[in-house]
Amino acid sequence: MARTARSPDLGAYQHRTALKRGAKRFSLSDFDPGDKPFSSGDKTRDKAVVAKLAQDLDGLQDLFYADRRFKLLVVLQGTDTSGKDGTIRGVFGQMSALGVQTVGWKAPNDEARARDYLWRIHQRIPACGEVVIFNRSHYEDVLVPVVKGQIGKTETLQRYAQINDFERMLTETGTVILKFMLHISKDEQRARLQERLRDPNKHWKFEGGDLDARKQWDSYQQAYSYAIAATGTPWAPWTIVPADSKTHRNLMIATVVKQALEGLNLRYPPGDPSLAHIVVE
Repeated sequence: MARTARSPDLGAYQHRTALKRGAKRFSLSDFDPGDKPFSSGDKTRDKAVVAKLAQDLDGLQDLFYADRRFKLLVVLQGTDTSGKDGTIRGVFGQMSALGVQTVGWKAPNDEARARDYLWRIHQRIPACGEVVIFNRSHYEDVLVPVVKGQIGKTETLQRYAQINDFERMLTETGTVILKFMLHISKDEQRARLQERLRDPNKHWKFEGGDLDARKQWDSYQQAYSYAIAATGTPWAPWTIVPADSKTHRNLMIATVVKQALEGLNLRYPPGDPSLAHIVVE
């Protein structure tokens, strides 16, 4: 499935046909986490490109904030150690804090559990000119409870439909949604978890629940496949990011985000004509 760096086929890594009859069956197992479709083959060169893309995104975010016609929601999903934090640092780290927010989603508290599962999500959706990055998201509500058997098939299907309607409403009111599945292999996760155990400075990242979730690897892969298959829509498609390579992960995501922002034909608001005659002394 690998593509050359000069002409990567992004479409091969996107899923947007959830509501289309006769759509091809979707499964994460069809994607190789070790692929590098956006790579030049030279890691040093790829890192330089990522750095340049991060600078470009900083400039585009300034224009995005000034334009104020759109909102951008970036959803980062993936298993433990898939690189959500690393993506935020490597891709979005140079963006100005003005107009950019990151939300890390944990298990819902009592207040959230007393309401519908999308209640807390809606409160953190970006406003005009804002970029909001979700580290995990509302998709946890069709992953964890499914694997743990807390909701059945009927409620799971209802949630898929509700999420699609929710995201359609957001896009129809000016929100651009970019959803990324950071796809790593089981072997790569093992190596990254072991690295956290070896390095005392990374112990804070390790939780006992990480091992419990790892024991259910196949169940989570299946839950992800079903969720992506049901919610990859024309208005909010999923992009599957082969993420065993951290550099490639950042390269691919930064490229997709830049293309999305450039496709909005952003512009600065017209200047005030009266300001042309002001001289600052």
